[in-house]
Amino acid sequence: MRSGVLFDVDGTLVDTTYLHTVAWWEALRQLGADVPMARIHRAIGMGSDKLLDHLLGDARDRDQDEQASTAHDVLYGAWWERLRPLPGAAELLRAVAERGIAVVLASSAKEPELKQLRRVVGADDVIAAATSSSDAEESKPAPDILQAAIEQSGVDPGAAVFVGDSVWDVQAAARLSIPCIGLVCGGTSADELSEAGAVAVYDDPAALLAALDDSVIAKLPT
Repeated sequence: MRSGVLFDVDGTLVDTTYLHTVAWWEALRQLGADVPMARIHRAIGMGSDKLLDHLLGDARDRDQDEQASTAHDVLYGAWWERLRPLPGAAELLRAVAERGIAVVLASSAKEPELKQLRRVVGADDVIAAATSSSDAEESKPAPDILQAAIEQSGVDPGAAVFVGDSVWDVQAAARLSIPCIGLVCGGTSADELSEAGAVAVYDDPAALLAALDDSVIAKLPT
């Protein structure tokens, strides 16, 4: 087994959080639910089932869930070709790999979307493994996707760090006792990430890269 850094992708490596927010806002409006964008943004990072529970409550008409999810996917998909990486994303992945540490994408995106996200990041040559939504039975803050990433990559969970941008990422990592670095580039504040349990918080991948030698990643065995 080897050490590894697990990376969330949406909002952590690729600038998608607010696009997901707008897509969900419009998808819900199409179903007659007028939910403020600020509330939706706070739920981004959950799977669609938990997001809808969080925003609409358990008493909602669940027969409309698939329709809402499909509407979101169509609306968000219109942006695929214009997606941009967050500053330093590819460079951070390469710097981690150069240390002899496995680079793993712990993504909950659907497979076609994940393909687009990997294209945008542009660092496939150093990615040891990558998960998609089909690899997890339950979405974040459940730890299923992180567990799948560990199993697929052969990373020792006792020698792993997770990098994410939401409180749901931090909570998922905590359930596996994996330290989580928070990045505020997904729109969640440093205070919120720290209060959720992040061991350190940086502005974006570039800021983490600049501080890599002093980060918990530098303490991983190689």
